Amino acid sequence: MNSEIELRDHVLVGPLRRSVNNARNVSGSIHDDAMATKLGFRGGTVAGSIHLELFPPLLLKAFGKRWFERGTISMYFLNATTDREAVRAFLKEPPHDAADAQVDAWIERDDGMRVAEGTASVGRPEEPTALIRRPLDRFDAGQLRILGSLKAGDRFEECDAFLTKNEMTERMEVITEPLEWYTKPSPWGGAIATPATMVHLLYTQPIATLRGKLAQAVGLFGAIELRNINGPVLVERPYRVSGSIVALGQSPKTEFMWFETALNEAAGKRIAEMRMLLRFMKASSPLYHDAIAS
Repeated sequence: MNSEIELRDHVLVGPLRRSVNNARNVSGSIHDDAMATKLGFRGGTVAGSIHLELFPPLLLKAFGKRWFERGTISMYFLNATTDREAVRAFLKEPPHDAADAQVDAWIERDDGMRVAEGTASVGRPEEPTALIRRPLDRFDAGQLRILGSLKAGDRFEECDAFLTKNEMTERMEVITEPLEWYTKPSPWGGAIATPATMVHLLYTQPIATLRGKLAQAVGLFGAIELRNINGPVLVERPYRVSGSIVALGQSPKTEFMWFETALNEAAGKRIAEMRMLLRFMKASSPLYHDAIAS
C-alpha cells in the first residue's frame, strides 16, 4: 500500500480513493440525498470520520506505528463530498527521525477542491494542534434555539464503549484504506480500531445521553481531532467514555457545539481522546421555520 504513496516537494500524497457514504440510507440525516439536497447540499454527504481513514497509510510512512500509540489527526472540514467522489490525503513530510513532530495535513477532491485541512502529529510537539488553536468564539452565541438547553461545561453521562469484531467486519466492507491490523493481530496484540470506529466510540454514546436536551435538527460533523494517548484503541476491549461540552455558538446557517470526550480503560488509564465540532442546520429545525420563511 505504501508503494501507492508519492513524495512531491516534501509532501506525502496518497492515492485517489472513493469514500463511500455508507449512511446514505439513514432517512432524514445529512447523509440522505433527499434531506441533504433540501438543505442545499449536492447530495447525501460522506461523514468526515470516513475521510479520516485516508490518512493511516501516510501516517505510518511519516511516523511509523508510534502514531497509533501517541499521535493525533486534527481536521477542520471545509467542503462536503458525496458518495464515491474521488479524494486523496496529503501530509507534509516530517523532519527526519523527529521524536516529536507536527505537520500540515489536508484532503482534496480530484478536481483540487479542498475538503478538509489541519495537522497531524506524533509524540509531544510544542505547538498546539489545528483544532486546539482554533478560536471557539468567532461568532456571538446569541440566543440558541436548538442547543438552548445546554451550556459550556455540561458533562455527558459516563458510558461503556466496546467495539466488536462484527462492527469491524462491516466497516471493512466499505473502508477507504484497509490495514491488516484492523482485523488481524497487530503489534499490540489484537486488532485495532480504524479512525472512523474510534469516532464512533467517542461520539455515539455520549451524544445519545443528550437526546432529551437537543431540539430536532439535522447534524453534521464540522471538525474532528483524534488523539492517541496510550493507544491504540483495541477491538473487543471494554472501555469507559466520558466528556463535556467546551463551547456553544451559532453561525448564519448553523448552531454548533464543540465538545471533548475521552476513552479510558476500566482501571482509569487514558487511551484516546477526541475534540469534535458538531453543527446543526437551522433550516432543518422547526424552531427556525419563522426565521427561514422571512
